[in-house]
Amino acid sequence: MAEQPIKVVVGKPGLDGHDRGAKVVARALVEAGMEVVYLGLQQTPEAIVAAALEEDADVIGLSILSGAHMPHFRRVKELMDQQGLGDRLLTGGGIIPTKDQETLSGMGVGKLFGPGDDPQMIVAYIREWVKEHPRA
Repeated sequence: MAEQPIKVVVGKPGLDGHDRGAKVVARALVEAGMEVVYLGLQQTPEAIVAAALEEDADVIGLSILSGAHMPHFRRVKELMDQQGLGDRLLTGGGIIPTKDQETLSGMGVGKLFGPGDDPQMIVAYIREWVKEHPRA
């Protein structure tokens, strides 16, 4: 039986209207053989987690440029844990200060990426994380 592709749900929570970076990353993930569900702009944390649950996603990626990264990541992580998705990767990117990245990491959020990062770094990170955290 062929190995299933890694499934990633990409969401843009809140009122942030800039999605070019999310689309660039989503395309890089697809080109790397991953299955990507891009939810589009102005999603709620509840809608993002519901989509991840419905899609049985391995990864949720949030793209946040609005400065509201702390409440959005916190809420998505809480909902993931409540819905039985606590064993899945929550990662993302945007304009996120190092101090906040450290706080988010302490809450169980994976590595976060910025606008200048190579999308291939994100592909490699997700592949490695999924390999190191096989699902039962």
